[in-house]
Amino acid sequence: MNISLVQFSKKNFVGTVNDALNNSGANPKLLKLEITETLLASNIPDVKAKMRALQQHGITFSIDDFGTGYSSLSYLQQLPINQLKIDQGFVRDIINSNNDKAIAQAVITLASSMNLHVIAEGVETEAQRMLLQSMGCYSYQGYLFGRPVTLEELVIA
Repeated sequence: MNISLVQFSKKNFVGTVNDALNNSGANPKLLKLEITETLLASNIPDVKAKMRALQQHGITFSIDDFGTGYSSLSYLQQLPINQLKIDQGFVRDIINSNNDKAIAQAVITLASSMNLHVIAEGVETEAQRMLLQSMGCYSYQGYLFGRPVTLEELVIA
């Protein structure tokens, strides 16, 4: 679930998430909150406290569009992050661009060395998936696996 800076900045954010989980009966261990690097550039002590409070309930965190923001890599050391998502902008031309390939490999290597899961966004071709797999990335999102559908279409499937 994508979380905006405005949502995360609210004082009652942790309570709101916990209430929603309690009211729905959903398993918090199945909830991954996706945050952007922009959020990391805000009040770090507050962000860290909220993330830790939510992680105590089993919720995990992913940095969405990693590599496109202006955050410091030191945030990865300070915050309880579980996953990095390679931005689709680096995946789109990964077959033909040595720069995109190098950036994707750097993110994969960084994530691996920090015991973080890594996922590539925007995977549209089998060639992209195979290259990412050869680089050490084993999780993917994108049109190769399915296009967005309405709730009705999803329920029918």
